[in-house]
Amino acid sequence: MFDVIRIPAFKDNYIWLLRKGASALVVDPGDACPVLEVLARDGLTLESILITHHHADHQGGVAGLLSHFPARVFGPAAESITALTQPLHGGETIRLEFLGVEFRIIAVPGHTLGHIAYYGSGSLFCGDTLFGAGCGRLFEGSPAQMHDSLTRLAALPDLTAVYCAHEYTEANLRFALAVEPGNSDLRKRVDEVAVARARGWATVPSTIALEKATNPFLRCSEPEIVASAQRRVAQAKNALEVFTVLREWKNGF
Repeated sequence: MFDVIRIPAFKDNYIWLLRKGASALVVDPGDACPVLEVLARDGLTLESILITHHHADHQGGVAGLLSHFPARVFGPAAESITALTQPLHGGETIRLEFLGVEFRIIAVPGHTLGHIAYYGSGSLFCGDTLFGAGCGRLFEGSPAQMHDSLTRLAALPDLTAVYCAHEYTEANLRFALAVEPGNSDLRKRVDEVAVARARGWATVPSTIALEKATNPFLRCSEPEIVASAQRRVAQAKNALEVFTVLREWKNGF
């Protein structure tokens, strides 16, 4: 089994480094410098880079890393990714022998049109699709695409560790509480995250089970959430319509 190291970057990004022995992989390296520091500190060789989508804070460090290591670059075929060597569409399985892991590639359009996620060994690396208690903005895709993508991720095993790319949980929970104030699991998570952030701790990874219990974007059929959405748009009836209301509401929250 590989180890996962969290590398903070920019204001609130996380770059994930997976290591086994002296070999490593990084997910969404928006900045090369902090990754190179960890690689040098731990005496690691970078073998592969996984990219979830084309935004600069997720791939901006690729060129810098490749100037030090001849790594393979996996990423969405439908997007412009720096030095991409392994284009992926979703539905593939990639085997990374140096980690002893297979990742299933899941197409998750919504935040961007070509966004993909990587699932394997009980871990999900989902970029800006699913966040702690939230989901990504719809910069390119439609509400229907994002709702479908989130439904696909929610179907993964409950114990799946969710490695998203930003520390947004505390802000997302404030919105979730406005949407579903009667959710006792949500209130417990709010308290736990407040303590964690006060101590300077990260709030991710979470789990699929925790997200299904507390993330309003995965709970669009729950009566209290439906009622909250209908107070804003009375015609919101099905899960997609509720999701659409929630995402627009969150944009201005």
